[in-house]
Amino acid sequence: MYYAYQDPRTPIWTKIVITIVVAYAFSPVDLIPDFIPILGYLDDLILLPIGIAFAIKIIPIPVLEDSRKKADSMLLTKKPKNWIAGSIIVLVRLIFIGWLIYLIYTFF
Repeated sequence: MYYAYQDPRTPIWTKIVITIVVAYAFSPVDLIPDFIPILGYLDDLILLPIGIAFAIKIIPIPVLEDSRKKADSMLLTKKPKNWIAGSIIVLVRLIFIGWLIYLIYTFF
């Protein structure tokens, strides 16, 4: 979907759908909160694949084929790396683990 979004042949409404699907995938806000047992995760397991399938279905076929070729060739030549994003994720996890250790030592 990344390459299809960047392609100038992709219609604007398709780009809007792709943006909504990607935003929902990365959004911490869900339609059904995750703390509700079973139902909380069903929206991620059902709505997200439906959104992805719909977005792929409305991408024009020539754009979809070209995007798949670009993605395949990119994965064969080099693996995508984003050291900044990876470093931020590791830092957030370390802070969270440190916070948990602090809470454990404080309360026990």
